[in-house]
Amino acid sequence: MPQRGARSASGDGMRRIYMDHAATTPVDAEVLKAMRPYFSEKFGNASSLHGFGQEARKALENSRITISGVIGAQPDEMVFTSGGTESDNLAIRGVAMSKGRGHIITSRIEHHAVLHTCQQLEKAGFGVTYLPVDRNGFVSPLDVENAIRKDTILATIMHANNEIGTIEPIGEIGRICRDNGVLFHTDAVQSFGKVPIDVNKMNIDMLSASAHKLYGPKGVGALYVRSGIDIVPQNTGGGHEKGKRSGTENVAGIVGFAKAALLAAEHMEKRASHEKRLRGMLIKGLKEIPNTWLNGHPEKRLPNNVNVCFSGIEGESLIIHMDMKGIAASTGSACSSKSLEPSHVLVAIGLKHKDAHGSLRLSLGKENTMDDVRYVTEAVPGIVENLRKISPFGRS
Repeated sequence: MPQRGARSASGDGMRRIYMDHAATTPVDAEVLKAMRPYFSEKFGNASSLHGFGQEARKALENSRITISGVIGAQPDEMVFTSGGTESDNLAIRGVAMSKGRGHIITSRIEHHAVLHTCQQLEKAGFGVTYLPVDRNGFVSPLDVENAIRKDTILATIMHANNEIGTIEPIGEIGRICRDNGVLFHTDAVQSFGKVPIDVNKMNIDMLSASAHKLYGPKGVGALYVRSGIDIVPQNTGGGHEKGKRSGTENVAGIVGFAKAALLAAEHMEKRASHEKRLRGMLIKGLKEIPNTWLNGHPEKRLPNNVNVCFSGIEGESLIIHMDMKGIAASTGSACSSKSLEPSHVLVAIGLKHKDAHGSLRLSLGKENTMDDVRYVTEAVPGIVENLRKISPFGRS
């Protein structure tokens, strides 16, 4: 029988360990149970006036209440979307289009859903400032304050980085924005349900979240929009979600999101404690490998995130060899047919390109165990040693 937290491979008996929860998570059994009736029994369109539709509408609004409660928002401030990318786009483009012109502040380590959106708006005539970060990946609140101009309309700084796990001081950044009359959006896709969030105490005007990062289904997310903020919808049609996002609501997915959010809130402290303990073991074990270092802040980071660099190797090869041993993880390198570009996040924190190529991100989940960690810390040193012998990154 496979260990708890491991998955048995189909037929070959090899132990499989999943440590890529920052990419996606399995749907929790309780979440799937909550969703199931809304596929074939309670399948009504939430906009319909008949009983089937009103049954779906009730589930939709109850879900809105649950999800808003996790971050201290009001139910009517939650807009359901297809996921984090759409939420980021709706927030940033929605504000930009409502203002018509102006200046936006962001950071160099944002998710591409934010960076690419800002880059397109820059081409359309908006001013954009891309703030630097320090060695740990922190955005300085003072830098945010100094970047504010008379025409600044929005600052968008992520809550926790998806690669290195650093948790940003968004409460202070939000206060600075509020004091200067600048709207503040945060991408909380990685942090929602993992660490406490209060949109009022943290001065957040808009917040993006996604269900599949916290054991909910793929294809559903939410954008918190503080009451009174005007955003131009990016999906037009039937005027769903109070006119902010047209399209028939994914009721089953939203019900699953709500259940996942509720479970995450109820078990947040327990899950975080468990993941921090495993995180510490992983970091200690991996740093025993020569010429290895941790990326991101050692403490002010997501409880489940470990990001290390091994000098002299290439991350894609590392991931392939780990997968051959049944370990699922990720790297900061992005491979294409013509080039191998290092992570923009690792470059932004000051790593040389050749060092950034040797990154490994392990993101833990609630089902991972100490046995999983031991297996990983026993397997990786040999892989790294072998790759260093053949890697061009290790040659002068």
